[in-house]
Amino acid sequence: MKRNLTRIVVLGISLFALNTHAQMNPKVKLEKALSLIQQNYVDPVPDEPIVDAAIKAMLASLDPHSSYMNREEAEAMKQSLTGSFAGIGIQFSMVNDSTFITGVNPDGPAAKAGLKLGDQIISVDGKSIFGKSLKNQEVMQMIRGEKGKAVELDVKRIQQQPLHLSVMRESIAELSINTSYMVDKNTGYISLAVFSQSTRREMDEALKSLKAQGMTKLILDLQSNGGGLVEAAIGVADEFLPKGAEVFYAVTNSGVHDNYMTGGFGQFTDGQLVVLIDESTASSSEILTGALQDWDRAVVIGRRSFGKGLMQMGLSLPDGSVIRLTQARYFTPSGRSIQKPYGNSKTDYFQDFNRRMASGELTDASHIHFPDSLKYKTRKSQRIVYGGGGIMPDKFVPIDTAIYSSWMAKTMNSGLTTKIAFDYVQQQRERLMNTYKDFSSFNKAFEVPAALLDQLYKQAQTIKITLPEAGNQVAQKALCLELKAEIAGQLFIGRGYELQVRNQASKAFTEAMAILNDNKIYNRLLENHSSSAKKNIKTK
Repeated sequence: MKRNLTRIVVLGISLFALNTHAQMNPKVKLEKALSLIQQNYVDPVPDEPIVDAAIKAMLASLDPHSSYMNREEAEAMKQSLTGSFAGIGIQFSMVNDSTFITGVNPDGPAAKAGLKLGDQIISVDGKSIFGKSLKNQEVMQMIRGEKGKAVELDVKRIQQQPLHLSVMRESIAELSINTSYMVDKNTGYISLAVFSQSTRREMDEALKSLKAQGMTKLILDLQSNGGGLVEAAIGVADEFLPKGAEVFYAVTNSGVHDNYMTGGFGQFTDGQLVVLIDESTASSSEILTGALQDWDRAVVIGRRSFGKGLMQMGLSLPDGSVIRLTQARYFTPSGRSIQKPYGNSKTDYFQDFNRRMASGELTDASHIHFPDSLKYKTRKSQRIVYGGGGIMPDKFVPIDTAIYSSWMAKTMNSGLTTKIAFDYVQQQRERLMNTYKDFSSFNKAFEVPAALLDQLYKQAQTIKITLPEAGNQVAQKALCLELKAEIAGQLFIGRGYELQVRNQASKAFTEAMAILNDNKIYNRLLENHSSSAKKNIKTK
């Protein structure tokens, strides 16, 4: 009996201790845990790395988009969104441990100093970069620097003696528009890569230029646009919607509704508009697409977008690091939530593409299912649209399984097409420029030589990339397209020539042109929900 009483007393003491610990202040607990780790861990533990890891873990437990950035990451993010840096206006590639210029901004300091496509940079400010196994980022940091201060470059040009050039660094805009051009005499095209501080200004300039060339119809390409500044998305929506149109509304944790409206300063509020989206179109791109769809302003073509409907706010810490904390959920004008479910792990959340591919959703619209509870109606025509995770297009276009195949991904990631195209252009530049006076003539007439495709197959085999058999016409067509796109980008000075080549084979682009060239189809898609995509969508 005495032994049992002793056990009860010990158990009581243990339970009392556990209960005392349970009441411990969580903030004190965190500090105590840090102290215990530093006092008892086998190796020295600096404060900053372990605190950074703790903050990241805390934010990861909230939602997939709340995150932490250290000082360096925060500065890089700021630069990407402000849209400018001090540089010389070039693009370059590392080929066989050598740095070659593959793009020159026609209005930048590099062009003014005489740098040309194909030039090899040997040294930067007296420091050799040849044969040093440097990464692109390292070379970039050497070339960029203080505005108004020159960078000294030693450059080697084919069949010429090395040149020494002093190039003054200037503010160079990191443009959010990939390219804009006239497809035909009436149809313009704008590809928007990201939403930054310069986006509205760039859109103004692009629309003015295209309208001056006769544009009355527009394709706005938001494929693979992962978002950016929400203010920029509102600015772009303002280009297409009348004054006072709601772009979206946000709901905070306290239930407050914030409504965001257009200002009425747009340049293209009446012409026919098509928006291209895909499974990588996310965040601010979805806000813009949802607004244009809900106001029946644009026909949306492609595949269901990513599904990010959480708005982050940047909260700066004294050391320059930043916590990006989800502050609100946003909704389209019809009341749709864009955010897809995120109850499982973060890894599971970002593997949604694999699930969509496996389910057949990306290849066949008949595999897409929505419950009746996710039906909403557009603001003007009362068309049926769907919420609950991403923007569902008005016209479905299946994914190109060749372009998105594993063998194509390995080929592109290896840099093989870039290297082969670069070597070809370096050897044939003079002949090619004499044959094709401009991009238009090149795009119409150039065909990838069979020998170049054979070279690609042989080099792929050398680096253990298994391509489809040489007789596979689909694979050959896709590879030739990529080679032609790379050659165009390295042959002509300017932006977006690669994309213009790829658009010729794009199913979404081709569908957009077909719809814009048929007023009956265009109007029908905006007036009711009888499009082929919605006929195939099954409701429960």
